Amino acid sequence: MPIVTVGIDLAKNVFAIHGVDEAGKVVLRKPRVMRDQLVAVIAQLPPCLIGMEACSGAHHWARVFQQHGHTVKLMAPQLVAPYRMSGKRGKNDAADAAAICEAVTRPSMRFVPAKDEHQQATLCLHRTRQGFIEERTATYNRLRGLLSEFGVVLPQSPEKLRKSIADHLDDLPGWARQSINDLLEHAGHIEDRLVIYDRAIAGIAREDERSRRLMQLRGVGPTTASALLASIGSGHDFKNGRQVAAWIGLTPGQYSSGGKERLETITKAGDAYLRSLLVLGARSMMASLGEKQDRLSRWVRSLVERRGYWRAAVAIAAKNARMAWAILKYGEDFKLEPSNA
Repeated sequence: MPIVTVGIDLAKNVFAIHGVDEAGKVVLRKPRVMRDQLVAVIAQLPPCLIGMEACSGAHHWARVFQQHGHTVKLMAPQLVAPYRMSGKRGKNDAADAAAICEAVTRPSMRFVPAKDEHQQATLCLHRTRQGFIEERTATYNRLRGLLSEFGVVLPQSPEKLRKSIADHLDDLPGWARQSINDLLEHAGHIEDRLVIYDRAIAGIAREDERSRRLMQLRGVGPTTASALLASIGSGHDFKNGRQVAAWIGLTPGQYSSGGKERLETITKAGDAYLRSLLVLGARSMMASLGEKQDRLSRWVRSLVERRGYWRAAVAIAAKNARMAWAILKYGEDFKLEPSNA
């Protein structure tokens, strides 16, 4: 019988392939396939379902295999792990490929949307920008720590720190002053790069009609809209908006037994960057409520009173995630409620 399902254990240079027929019988087992041989091996197979873990290079290989007529599905590694160790001893590449082959056929399996090159390029901007932000924070923290060694304690705000630091430089010993100046210069270069990246991301968001529709949501700006579009695409990989919110980790965990339902804190599964952007957008929306009396503003005020500030922020972020899915899924057919209704 022909191969219908293939599992591939991805690596840098040596790959493992496991294929089964419709009855689940193993008809292909290649524990060692070199990188330059992988495409040729997959190209000679009849169109089939290929499963892979979502790791470095997975989206590239997904696009390559799709060009040869295969259906490719990516899975989070932690969802494949139970199949890897079930009834097996030890771990090796061949066993990993077999586990992936089994996991991809499960009806309850959740998949990661495969991204095109434009989506990945946009996410490169976001990841690099986020790295610069973290490096900037680390640099300013290092600055404040070094200054505190000489009895100089300055505000945490980068803007206030840069304004206040000049008054204390002349009081520092020579090498300490040199170190502080170098750190300030380094932080300034990072700030310049961040300006460039922010402009690039905003430009990408303005050029895409779907991003412009996402930005009509309160609490969703160019950065969040661009990241959402690059991460979930048209939304066709999700059945509904709640799946998107769960995929981002904005839904409560559940621990239920004996007919008693217990909801815990949010799962924090999935993309921490997307989750932080949505929560920050929700907090910005809450801060700008003012005296607005539209339906959404009244709901937010009521939510804050009933559930508290942070739970309200998470609830708004989850709502925006669901609304974003609907916008991307249905396009012009989805009508947004005016924010000042």
